[in-house]
Amino acid sequence: MIDPYKLIKANGKANEAPAHKPVMAYRDLKLHNQLKANLAEKGYTMATEIQEASIQPLLEGRNMVAVANTGTGKTGAFLIPLIDRLLSGQKFNTLIVVPTRELAIQVEQEFRSLAHGTGLYSSCFIGGTNVGKDISKLKRRNDFIIGTPGRLLDMVNRGALNLRSLEVLILDEFDRMLDMGFVHDIKRLAAGMNNRRQTLLFSATTDPAQKALIAELVHNPVNIQAKAGGSASSHVEQHLIHVGEAEDKFELLVNLISGEAFEKVIVFAETKRMVDKLSKKLNKSGVAAGHIHGDKSQNYRNKAISQFRKGTTKVLVATDVAARGIDIDRVSHVVNYQLPLTEDSYVHRIGRTGRAGNRGSAYTFVESN
Repeated sequence: MIDPYKLIKANGKANEAPAHKPVMAYRDLKLHNQLKANLAEKGYTMATEIQEASIQPLLEGRNMVAVANTGTGKTGAFLIPLIDRLLSGQKFNTLIVVPTRELAIQVEQEFRSLAHGTGLYSSCFIGGTNVGKDISKLKRRNDFIIGTPGRLLDMVNRGALNLRSLEVLILDEFDRMLDMGFVHDIKRLAAGMNNRRQTLLFSATTDPAQKALIAELVHNPVNIQAKAGGSASSHVEQHLIHVGEAEDKFELLVNLISGEAFEKVIVFAETKRMVDKLSKKLNKSGVAAGHIHGDKSQNYRNKAISQFRKGTTKVLVATDVAARGIDIDRVSHVVNYQLPLTEDSYVHRIGRTGRAGNRGSAYTFVESN
């Protein structure tokens, strides 16, 4: 069992570097005017730390290995320069590989907003969608193909996706893909891209054991470490809640999230059964809650996330499928109803709050033995 005290000690504010002060304004960069207009429309005025470090090398076509905490703008860091290069007249097609369906959808949404009015196109390929429609999407023009490893390889096996037509490979949330057992799928996708000219690898944590694999995938990269991988955001206050043997844990949860400050809450549990149970009990208790886990259909998960994002539900109960790849504005609190199995999972759970410079709080329940 992971030690919750060590979690907070290892991921507390004492380990954080001083807060980054933005110095790069998008209006001052030599980017395409339509891209600048789209950035302004989204409210993006200043580049984040990871964006400041990566935009110029990627505009130059360099390979890259970048490590940055969640919520620091990694998606924009690779989309902005690649979109600008296409708008400047360069010709290439890009494959973006991500670990989860939710992240794939999010990346495509970000692309569409940044590329609005530019005539650039993308398609998203994830499990749980119609295969026939996916094959049809691959018959049209796609500047960016975004997807999860399993569905992308399915399209390759069906002869619908030609990897040799893709020149740029982006591996996003690389560490999570390894955790989920996608290493062989990643190698196969990379090997199939015989005309690959550029490879980008973005991750939130680093592991020395991955060094050889990264060197195999990315040659002569620019290495960027915007924030120490493996440490939690300095914008997240971390707390432990002790649950005595005679106390009702669910009642403690309801009392906690009933506070006025708890505006938008993600509650994490380890098992699908517990997620279902908590969601049902919360709704019966008068707390509007949705839930997602791996057994739910993609349409169900999309609807649950949409309701949570809009504020129709106050609480989203989830397994670790939501610990990565879901970027929802202003999640006020994260609650670990059950302890995660690893420190890495803890880092990414609490990284759902305190994003984009906002403050957040994380509470972890610890049951007395």
